[in-house]
Amino acid sequence: MTATITPAQVDLQPAPTAPPEAAAPVGNPAVIGIPLFVVGSIALGLQQVGFVSAAGGGAPLAIILAATGLGTLLAAVWAMSLGQSAVAGIFAIFAGFWFSYAALILGLTHDWFAIAATDVTSTVELFLISWLVVIVLLTIGTLRLPLAFTAVFVLIDLSLLATLLATANASTGMGHLGGYLALAFAAVGAYLFVDACVQTTGGTALPLGTPIQH
Repeated sequence: MTATITPAQVDLQPAPTAPPEAAAPVGNPAVIGIPLFVVGSIALGLQQVGFVSAAGGGAPLAIILAATGLGTLLAAVWAMSLGQSAVAGIFAIFAGFWFSYAALILGLTHDWFAIAATDVTSTVELFLISWLVVIVLLTIGTLRLPLAFTAVFVLIDLSLLATLLATANASTGMGHLGGYLALAFAAVGAYLFVDACVQTTGGTALPLGTPIQH
């Protein structure tokens, strides 16, 4: 005798389904990283062009430490949390620059590093050469970015070079040129900040130029 199984006796519960995946976090670290980079660049540029006296080398440090260094570091951390490696790398590099610049000025002013007076100029040159090499490499490595970003990096390279030549030759004119170049890359950075704000608030991206390398 064969038993008959009716539909009522069958467990008709649907198969369990996997829970929906959480949406990936979104955001644009540029909305804090770029403006805080710009404000430090303006402060440094103004100091270099003679807005304050030669004795006021520490004038931009309040902005550089409390805003620019910290802001670019936070932007780097935010970008890392989003998996934006290139953005995180760029902001982290500039956070290192700004914090190390502040450490250099404070260290030389307060003799933290026991550097002899005869070695102060060489120490500043060492700082400028080291960062010039890194930013030039960053410029080359990011040629696939829109042209506006390349323009910022090239202007930074030129500003560092002019400041290095000013330091090596005790040239006020070259020092002022380095400051004007800093104000120039701050201006391009301001344009990038406006673009970031426009995109973040749902607008259409501003034209940033065709990348040099495709």
